[in-house]
Amino acid sequence: MPGTSATPERSLDLHQVLFTPWRYAYITGEQKPAADACFLCAAAQASEEPERLVVHRTAHHLVLLNRHPYSSGHLMVAPLVHAGCPEMAAPAARAELWPLVLRVRAVLERAYAPDGFNLGINLGSAAGAGVPGHFHFHVVPRWRGDSNFMAAIGDVRLVPEDPLAARERLRRLFAPAEETPA
Repeated sequence: MPGTSATPERSLDLHQVLFTPWRYAYITGEQKPAADACFLCAAAQASEEPERLVVHRTAHHLVLLNRHPYSSGHLMVAPLVHAGCPEMAAPAARAELWPLVLRVRAVLERAYAPDGFNLGINLGSAAGAGVPGHFHFHVVPRWRGDSNFMAAIGDVRLVPEDPLAARERLRRLFAPAEETPA
């Protein structure tokens, strides 16, 4: 029909848009740290400077607010030493990590009463790690109707591998060598 298109047009409802102007300099590259600078190491080595956004320290970790949060209360748990993945951390630091993440979640629950949480680590730049050389755990409070990590293309995900094939391949990797099916 004349005047129609293959895809329906959407009108922009500003009540359904979350504006985050504080993130603009970061996503355009205007505020990226130098390649050799690690803001997590700087925060770990600094005294209690408010601009570092550190809210808690333990023997092996610091808890700090994300400077470019996905939601209010978005915290990060990072080891005090520069390590690219959890396996590189000392055994005592690894033992401390999960209980600390749970404590951070409980604190955020009390402080914000969110509807849910995202908990996770992005390892490597391909996985979205903004600081691939210093792993850190994100604890993100979530509410119904929030931005849900602002997907680039709404309601679309590309997963190239069949889930059943992936399941079988991964099951074999988890099985002890003597139990691995042929």
